[in-house]
Amino acid sequence: MEVPNGSHEMRHRALTPLRVLRGLICLLVILSTAFMMVVYWGFLAAVILRLFSIHYSRKVTAFFFSAWLALWPFLFEKINKTRVIFSGDDVPARERVLLICNHRTEVDWMYLWNFALRKDCLGYIKYVLKSSLMKLPLFGWSFQILEFIPVERKWEVDESTMRHMLSTFKDPRDPLWLVLFPEGTDFT
Repeated sequence: MEVPNGSHEMRHRALTPLRVLRGLICLLVILSTAFMMVVYWGFLAAVILRLFSIHYSRKVTAFFFSAWLALWPFLFEKINKTRVIFSGDDVPARERVLLICNHRTEVDWMYLWNFALRKDCLGYIKYVLKSSLMKLPLFGWSFQILEFIPVERKWEVDESTMRHMLSTFKDPRDPLWLVLFPEGTDFT
């Protein structure tokens, strides 16, 4: 965000009751729609359809995942009036890519959703994430349905899991954005 005099210094906006209310409404929308996506469509796409075709199961899961994830950039950019600017190397649309990102904030993975939306790969993001997140209520089940790759951060333990999960993504018809945050945390 630019200060009116044209400098690129960041300015802080005060947390008003209206901003708190807007944030709570956004959170309620995200959580309620996540629950509906996982309970109603996640089971159908990831379990029932997978019995017949892994490829089509992934396509349907990606469709519903991207429909839900598209809410975030909308809320982020339109409702909260956040201006997002991407720079750096070009990532081809609809390609299979490995994205290695730093973990600067608690919401940096959300910026990837804005980027993936513009590249038509929003539903095909797969994260390598710490295994403790797979145990979260509702979200843990979602992470499993979405085929995120859990790690313990110990290669001796993680090697077999990584090899197994990555071997399931061999079909070139399935777009894939594999996201890795090597820092593993935003605290240090």
